[in-house]
Amino acid sequence: MTPRAPFARAGVSVVVALLGVLLLALSPRYGPHRDELYFVSAGHRLAWGYPDQPSLVPLLARVTQELAPHHLVVLRLPSVLAVCATVALAAGVARLLGGDSRAQTLAAVVTATGALTVFLGHRLTTQTFEVTAWAAVTLLAGHALVDERPRLWLLAGLVAGVGLNAKHGLVVCLLGLLVGVVLTASARHHLRSPWWWAGGVLALLLWLPNLVWQADHGWPVFELSADIAAEHGGLGGALTYVLLSLLIYSPLMALVWLLGLHGLLRRDEWRAARPVGWMFVVTFGFFLVTGGKGYYVAGAIVPMLAAGCVLLARRFRRVLPVGALLALSAAVAWPAGLPILPPATYAASFYPAIDEDQLETIGWPELADTVRTALEPLPPETVVFTANYGEASALEWYDVGAPVYSGHNGWADWGPPPDAATGPVVVVGFGDQPPSAGFAGCVDSGTVPTVDGAENEEAGQAVWTCETPRRPWSQLWPDLVHLDA
Repeated sequence: MTPRAPFARAGVSVVVALLGVLLLALSPRYGPHRDELYFVSAGHRLAWGYPDQPSLVPLLARVTQELAPHHLVVLRLPSVLAVCATVALAAGVARLLGGDSRAQTLAAVVTATGALTVFLGHRLTTQTFEVTAWAAVTLLAGHALVDERPRLWLLAGLVAGVGLNAKHGLVVCLLGLLVGVVLTASARHHLRSPWWWAGGVLALLLWLPNLVWQADHGWPVFELSADIAAEHGGLGGALTYVLLSLLIYSPLMALVWLLGLHGLLRRDEWRAARPVGWMFVVTFGFFLVTGGKGYYVAGAIVPMLAAGCVLLARRFRRVLPVGALLALSAAVAWPAGLPILPPATYAASFYPAIDEDQLETIGWPELADTVRTALEPLPPETVVFTANYGEASALEWYDVGAPVYSGHNGWADWGPPPDAATGPVVVVGFGDQPPSAGFAGCVDSGTVPTVDGAENEEAGQAVWTCETPRRPWSQLWPDLVHLDA
């Protein structure tokens, strides 16, 4: 085993604590994101899988709701803990690569302050836990390779199996490690180790219930992946993907992880860890070819950042100014994904152009109020139907007093309404034109207000009251179901 510096417990702990305090303090500001609302709805209907995700995050959402219903701080606590773990894991990668306490602390600072890190820590997302799992698998794989501890492959398989139940993209990390080991002559003997194969089998067994669910439901994940590729593929999509991968932590931090990637692929002292560098190359290339989004590569960047910080710490005796500069380069983008500014100030700024997701945390109570107003004069058997899962989940979260249905993604499996529901339907999310194809006698019952100037997907939408569905719900439902990201 290679001697290395002790873990920089003091420095890393301070960084982790400051990050955790910041995220907890901001957790209750604005409101829940549409995806968080969806996870809560899915958590109330636990399954081994859903069309657009595995089961782990809905399970976590369910646990938070059992502990403290409708409490944003508790709902987001798992993500806070996950990104804090990612920061510690990045410091661990720096230590693995020979970094002293300065390098480890610098890796913690850079990872913790990266724009995407704080964005993922603020909201409950599948990507948050995938990044953490990616960093953990990489660190364990690195120790297995560098220290010749093949039994760690079993632990890496355990972590990978859990991570695959958060998001399917982690399989690309495993593919990248496999390619990296094959391409690195000094590491190929691990392919003959029973621990390597035991780890792979363990990961597969833990992932198997979700795979069975996907198979039983016709593999909707592939249909959704095709939809994402159609939107983000092509030359324009590829250029956007490359640009976003360079920006998601910060432009200056991109120089750091590129430095780290070069070191992992070229430096003799890191030859044993070279499969980790190839893992990034495979990951980056895979998502480039398949039309992935820029943040898909985030997990693979974390170990590259750590490697770059080791090299920076060797170059600069005083790393505090370096860390401060890198942190500042990312912090200027924080209001795009953190509720730092007043909502109206944020909505009127340029930040929504950087990341429009935060717009989807503003205005849900007003949507619910508009629907309640439409429901007031209607009989108790009235149902609500929405165009997308965000609207349906929000109306369930804020309890509009009527059953809610939607044909979008996972919500499609939770419907349709009973055929006996032949009475009025309040329809949300279909724009300014009445939804006459599926419903008869539709009249405009109100407009969702634009709150604090936040021009999100729901702002300005008409809410329609329709007399009846044109066909029994069981016959109409196939026309209402749709899978898209």
